[in-house]
Amino acid sequence: MTNSNETTPTTPSGLLPATVGVLGGGRMGAGIAHAFLTRGSKVVVVERNEEAARGAQGRVAASVAASFDRGVLEGDRSEVLQRFETSVDYADFALCDLVVEAVPEDEKLKADALRAVAKHLSPSAYLATNTSSLSVSGLAESLARPESFLGLHFFNPVPASTLIEVVVAEKTSEETVAAARRWVSGLGKTAVVVRDAPGFASSRLGVAIALEAMRMVEEGVATAEDIDNAMVLGYKHPVGPLRTTDIVGLDVRLGIAEYLHSTLGDRFAPPQILRDKVAAGELGRKTGRGFYDWS
Repeated sequence: MTNSNETTPTTPSGLLPATVGVLGGGRMGAGIAHAFLTRGSKVVVVERNEEAARGAQGRVAASVAASFDRGVLEGDRSEVLQRFETSVDYADFALCDLVVEAVPEDEKLKADALRAVAKHLSPSAYLATNTSSLSVSGLAESLARPESFLGLHFFNPVPASTLIEVVVAEKTSEETVAAARRWVSGLGKTAVVVRDAPGFASSRLGVAIALEAMRMVEEGVATAEDIDNAMVLGYKHPVGPLRTTDIVGLDVRLGIAEYLHSTLGDRFAPPQILRDKVAAGELGRKTGRGFYDWS
């Protein structure tokens, strides 16, 4: 997939932060770094150790190279990468105008990481979490400046996705929300602004459809392929709910479903087929098998 909105400005537009930090350089973190980097911001990704930092460096460099090779980016690719660096020191966030946390979807891990980042931010900097379902208000509770904090839910793959869900926590200021709208526009994407609630809008709807599709497979109603085709051909979804689950990761979907089950009730109870597949290590595309064979 490509995003026709991708361009390579030599300097960031007035809509974007000049310097952006990303905590965590996995698939999502690298994608977020790519998005800001190819729109002209300077980007630093901070990782837990040197090995992880090298991995993040490679992922971002490969992503940028692929965009140039496909022709969606033009100009000097070396100039783009000159604005990118990795680090293992949180102090390198001190000069950032915005830092986006992109560590795994674990509430304690994210809360601890956000507190650690916040210690190094300038008084004018913004902080965001890339959570897809956790309470942004809950994550803000231990932050000294909750008014400058919100959720920025990017979608995978970030370079190709045109949506960012802006999640407004209880103490997020209107000025912070306005700034987030500007950033999303500067990235060439569309903002959907939602109040902080379990699963927000996108995850809550997406997981609800996916869980029902899993129950249909479990009950023998139809194959995964036919269920997906029903949604693709009948409702014009670009990808069916079960293939999407494989792309996102069954373990990720299970974690979100368990959280929604605990907060919204039994309608989000994970089907046994999902638990069984995760227990068997069938996590989707990243392991070669989920509801589909990716080998």
